Formats: sequence, C-alpha cells, structure tokens
Amino acid sequence: MKRARGAAAARAIGVDTGGTFTDVVVWRDGRQHAFKVPSTPDAPARAVLEGLRRAGADARTQVRHGSTIATNALLERKGARAVFVTTKGFEDALEIARQDRPDLYSLAPARREPLVPATRRFGVDERLDERGRTVRALTAAAVTAVVRRVRAAEPEAIALGLLHSYANAAHERRLARALAALGVPVTVSSALCPEIREYERFATSAANAYLAPRVAAYLGALAEARLGRIEVVLSHGGTAPIARAAKESVRQLLSGPAAGLRAALDAARASGHEAALTLDVGGTSTDVALLGAGETGRDGLPRRRAREVGGVPVLLPTLDVHTVGAGGGSIARVDAGGLLRVGPESAGADPGPACYGRGGPATVTDALVVLGRIPFDTLAGGALTLDRAAARRALGAIAKALRLRDAAAAAAGVLAIADAHMEAALRRVSVEQGADPRDCAIVAYGGAGGLHACSLAESLGARAVVWPRHAGVLCALGALTGGSRRERGRSVLLPAAGTAALEREFRRLEREVLAEFAPAERRRVTLSRHVEARCRGQAHEIELAAPVLAFVARDFHAAHRRRFGVADEARAVIVVSVQVRGALPAERMAERPSRSRTPAPASAGVTARVRVGARTVAARVVARAALAPGAVLSGPAVVHDDGATLWVAPRWNAVAQPDGSLALTRARGSRGARRTR
Repeated sequence: MKRARGAAAARAIGVDTGGTFTDVVVWRDGRQHAFKVPSTPDAPARAVLEGLRRAGADARTQVRHGSTIATNALLERKGARAVFVTTKGFEDALEIARQDRPDLYSLAPARREPLVPATRRFGVDERLDERGRTVRALTAAAVTAVVRRVRAAEPEAIALGLLHSYANAAHERRLARALAALGVPVTVSSALCPEIREYERFATSAANAYLAPRVAAYLGALAEARLGRIEVVLSHGGTAPIARAAKESVRQLLSGPAAGLRAALDAARASGHEAALTLDVGGTSTDVALLGAGETGRDGLPRRRAREVGGVPVLLPTLDVHTVGAGGGSIARVDAGGLLRVGPESAGADPGPACYGRGGPATVTDALVVLGRIPFDTLAGGALTLDRAAARRALGAIAKALRLRDAAAAAAGVLAIADAHMEAALRRVSVEQGADPRDCAIVAYGGAGGLHACSLAESLGARAVVWPRHAGVLCALGALTGGSRRERGRSVLLPAAGTAALEREFRRLEREVLAEFAPAERRRVTLSRHVEARCRGQAHEIELAAPVLAFVARDFHAAHRRRFGVADEARAVIVVSVQVRGALPAERMAERPSRSRTPAPASAGVTARVRVGARTVAARVVARAALAPGAVLSGPAVVHDDGATLWVAPRWNAVAQPDGSLALTRARGSRGARRTR
C-alpha cells in the first residue's frame, strides 16, 4: 500500500510484530497515529514492509522495530545448521548442561536437545586457565585440522566457545579469522558475552549462530526496501542498528515485550501509580512483568543478567518478562479425559479463531465474542470481519462434548481457564517475588489485555487498572518513544577493594558503549555503571547500580541484608562483572493539545447484551475517543479503540485521563476483592 499523494512523510515509526497482527505507531505532523496489519508468518518481513509503506516511511524515517523472528525460530527450532567449536574435551558441555531438574518431582524429566548435535560439535587442541594464561598453545596445525572438519560438516553458521576466553580472547579471535574463510557467519563467544559460566556462554553463542542466518535474512529484506533508518529493539530494552542486530540475533529474544514495558511504566506513573503489573494479551500469548517494585532497577524496569528461552540459557541482559501460552488465539479443546483445555497452542493469524470465518478452531477470542464482550462486526480497524455464527458453532461443539447447556456456558469456561493461566503468571512475577499485588495497578494492553483486566484485578486484589492510550499497539509505541540504548559488560573477578582496576574496566566499557552511538549523538548520551558482586565462595551475584567504587563492599552487604535478611560483613567481596549502559533519549513527541477539553457524554446510547455469570446485562458501547478528560464511565460497559477493547465490569468505574488513558477503580460500596493467596 503506497502513501497517499501529498501526504507528509512519517518522522518516526515504531513497529511490533505479533503472532496475529503487526502493530504500527507513526509520529507525523505533531500527532501519533496507530494501526494494525495482519502478520504474515510465512514471510514475516512482508507485513512489516506493508505497515511501513502504509505509514508513509521513506529513507529518512527513523524506524524502531520489535520483532518475534528470533523468539519464534528458537521456540519452534527452525534455525540454521550450526557447528560448535570448543576446547578439546568440552564438546559435550552443551549436552551435559547443569544437571539440575526444573521440576524436582517429575518422574520422567525431559530436557530439550541442544541446538547443535554431537556430530557437529568439534574440539580444538588448546587451553587457557581462569586468568587467561596459556596452558596449551593453539598451533597452526590445530587450526588447520578444525577448519577441515568444520568445512566437511557444511555449516550454515559457526559458534566459537573456548574455555576461559572471557579472560583472554586471543585464541578465539585467531580461530574466527581462519573460519571466516568458509563464508558463513561466525559467532565469537568472547565478543558476544565475555562472562564466566562456560555452559551458559557456550549455549548463548550456539543460539546466536543457530538464529543468525534466519534473522539476517529477515533484517536484510527490511534494509533492502530502504523504508527507513531501522533500529532493532533488543531484549534489554535498548536498540541496535540493523547491521549489528543481524550479527547478534540472540539479543532480540523477547524484544517486543521489552519495548512495551517502558511505555507501560510511563502510563502507570502518569496515572499516579509507582508499582504496576503489566498484562499484555496478544493473539498467541500473555506477557506479564512487575514494574517499580521488588527487584527492579532504578528506572523501575525489572532486569535479569540471564534467562532461559525455549530451554536454552541466554547469558545476556534482558528485561524480566514472563510469558504464558494464553492469548486471544489460544485454542480451546476437550482432551481424551473429557477436560476442557485452553492453549498453549494458538490458531495464529491464519486460519485464526473461528470468528475470522476461515475454518479456524474455537479460541479465547471466540469465547469473548459469544459472551458479548466483543460486540463489534469488525476488528483491527475494519481489517477483519467477524463471523459470530462461526464462533457460536465452534463453542457449541465444545459445549456438546462437555454436556453443557449452550455455547455461552462453554465460552464462560474457556474464559475462566484463560484467566486462571494469566492470574498464575501474574502471581509468579509478584507474590513469588515478595511483592503484594494489592499495592500495584494492572496496566492492561495488547489487543485483549483490557478484556481480562477487571477480572484479574478482582482475583489479585489489585488497587486499579490502567488502560493506556494506544493500548492495542503499546509495544510499538514503546519502541517508538523509548529512545536508543546500548549496553556492554564483562567478567572481571576483581576484589571490591581494587578500585583502580575497576575504574579502568569501567572506562574501557564506557568507550565501547559511546562508540556504538553516532558522533553527533554522544554528547547527549547518559552513561550508568553497574557491578555484580558476591562474597567469596558464593555462587550467585547481586547487582549494584551506580556504585561508588570505594564503598562497593559496604553497599553489597547492605543489599544482601535487604534481600536475605542477613549479611556477613567479615567476608571478602568479589566483583564478578561490570556493566555500562548508555541511554540516548528519544525526540520529545508531545502531541498538540486537543481543541476540546470539555468532558463529553460517556455514551451515545449504543448498548450490547453481555453475559456476566448466569445473567445477561445491557452494557454501554463507547469509543475511547468519545471520552474527553474527566469523563466517567460506569460498568458494565465496553470501550473500543483501534486494535484494542476494554471490558468495564459491573461495579467498576473508568475515568478518562488527560493523556488519553482510562483509569479504572472499584466503585465505592462494592464488595472487596478476594485477598491474595
């Protein structure tokens, strides 16, 4: 779709690719404009390019893009034919792993196969010690031998992970130069993640090689179209130019949800809430996180130095997002034992839910249609026409299998199970981390987050719900407004008292981070320092932000006492790793004020019949744009916006905010929410 003749070019665009829709937010003429296009899983770049053309992108447009291409390739095991080269004797480290059991009581524990099988893992005769000193030199004969074996394996990508290369990368760099002659991407672990813990470093490098060709092809297709200066959102919430992102594909895992967290935190704070739980319900899954409470950073965002994705440990910084397979497209079915199941399988964009009219299965979206919470004839700005009869037939078949009275009863069961999955996920990131959800607001976004928010807030006892403006495309908005960020770190294993050595490491990292920004940008970059420290003999670290180097030991013991209730201040403290983060704020995108500031009537008289429990109630149907700041809407009501829907449950009130969001609270006099378990 081409830009209309005479239309202004977009100044900046945020794009987020989901399983069902690709979301686009455009900054043009002092306004934010949002829309969705159907995703194209068979050729993911096609939907993104369609969105960019429709948005009016040209070669000068700044584009920030959160993508699921790496995440999906890893989860579905659809990566490249990769080879792993390591120190002789450590070829099976990827398979031996950590020997821990995620489910202690499982009688048949299962572990996913490594990304690189044993037949494509090769050892090279060399060895360094933990300080990077040579134990066994890397000879020319050893290099020639391993290159010959790798060539015979016909790889599409190569991962290098030598023992203790974080302390001395000379052997890895030499091997990388030799292997580059094979003409395939080479991932060097000491460049990607120069950190201790060999298995995790090896697995991260193998994952990067496994993903690199597919991600590079995808990003290459975007770059060739010349529809903008593209930066890719990374899993820690930062961004990278497309050339670097193609080389470090593993950093893009869960990049879309990471972009949404920053926009969600801004929405929560604009409504007066410092602590929040996010509820991002899309077509395939629900992503949740805890903001501004618990173990979040100084900026209120939850960070982790490592995580597991699809059974693969990734030793890189990431925002802490928990994902559960319950979304609008999650398939409802009756299993062999006669139990109703919902997810994690999804109907995706094609064929999609039954209500899309393409012969799809019964899903959570169909349940919402049957119950009346989606009372519209179209979705996604008219891109999809809903087939209500198909939704009723699909849920009717489930009702028959369960011997229920009608499709609505089956739909209520499907919705209850989906809500239970989401509630468990929210408890995992709040209660299980020592945070009380009653002290938090729920920020609901994604196409369907607002349809589940009131029920979940009641179950958790959350104090309020925030439904942001552009809720249906909030991850794309976060990509657009989040600015540019870079992050670098390395293991140092230095005593906390070694302030001079720590200062040298920090200055080296600061130079590396600044070098990743354009020369004209560097004066506006804000740098922050972080260390991970532990007592000598401990196995896990605590992160300290903006440390005063002379007081690292003191600050570590204080942090240890806050987290665990005890500290042994007589024990020596070791700084395990140092990190530097650089942030370049985005261009301020304050919209021109609306001409009308007078609250408009909340309803124009349109109603829908909605099933609530055993009753059918009349609910007002309102466009979000009709709610001027200060307007109050009492439930039951349905609020619709381009790409998202909000269900205001009975005994809830929604108040329109100046920034376009809706703030929901329980009406006075209603029964209190259940106490959190």
